[in-house]
Amino acid sequence: MDRERAFVWIKKKYGIEPDYPWNDDNAVLRHPENRKWFAVVLRVGRDKLGLPGEGLADVINVKCEPVLIGSLRTQPGFHPAYHMNKDRWISIRLDGSVPEDQMKNLIGLSYDMTMPKKKRKNE
Repeated sequence: MDRERAFVWIKKKYGIEPDYPWNDDNAVLRHPENRKWFAVVLRVGRDKLGLPGEGLADVINVKCEPVLIGSLRTQPGFHPAYHMNKDRWISIRLDGSVPEDQMKNLIGLSYDMTMPKKKRKNE
């Protein structure tokens, strides 16, 4: 899944469009009710992710259960969260290295973890 497919899927699933607070290619996806971020899409230097070669890579940062982060980071396409709390967020490359279903599940988990407390599914 690339950034545009992610935006289309998030719009279809949650009715949310990206916000560009820095007036560049970096986008935030947030809940309309509480304005909390559930994802941020960043264009990052490959070297910042420990990847070979020059240029940029697109990633999506999502909030995640801390117990999952360690195992996810051992899989291709996952990195410590870029510019976010590395214990609670993870960066996922948007280059097809992570299966689309897994990415959708993690975006959904992040969406659920950041939604307003009164609307959480388990409450």
